[in-house]
Amino acid sequence: MSKGHDSDHGHDHGQDHEEHSALSETALRVRALESLLVEKGLVDPAALDAIVDAYQSKIGPRNGARIVARAWSDPAYKAQLLKDATSAIAGMGYSGAQGEHMVVVENTPSVHNLVVCTLCSCYPWPVLGLPPVWYKSSAYRSRAVIDPRGVLREFGLALPDEVAVRVWDSTAEIRYLVLPERPAGTEGMTAEALADLVTRDSMIGTAKVAAP
Repeated sequence: MSKGHDSDHGHDHGQDHEEHSALSETALRVRALESLLVEKGLVDPAALDAIVDAYQSKIGPRNGARIVARAWSDPAYKAQLLKDATSAIAGMGYSGAQGEHMVVVENTPSVHNLVVCTLCSCYPWPVLGLPPVWYKSSAYRSRAVIDPRGVLREFGLALPDEVAVRVWDSTAEIRYLVLPERPAGTEGMTAEALADLVTRDSMIGTAKVAAP
């Protein structure tokens, strides 16, 4: 296992922690308001859960899926994406806070990439939407570095010993997106159809893209 990003980013995370604290206070206010609305019967909690799930699992990651699909079907775009991800992603209209400085790492038959934020929960919101709860958990943040193969097995992904696992530590300055391997049997598919195959977890590195 090799660690993809070894720079000392304590200062960056300190700034991010300040932002995180502010967000936590806001989250508490939102929870209090949500509880009040539910208690008064003005909001259906199941409907709220469905909306959050849509943004976390469908709407947000859809942006990243379109990027991956284009890279699979357009070699020139793929080269640009791997060379200057920030510019290539912005060129598709996906940019903004939490995605100012992007790096894309490519999975190959011999290398598998996994993204984590070891000190907080830095995450590329413009391309992946809201971070999943497990990504922010202390267990994932610590074990992804110490035992990445074990973590991947828990996600249902068992890699052969000959496949190297590289762990990339996102920071407040740099956020990573995994370009998963294109599955077999997708020749001739349109970019939109390819995007339908790409999942959020495959762009974090905890899964592969399944064949259609």
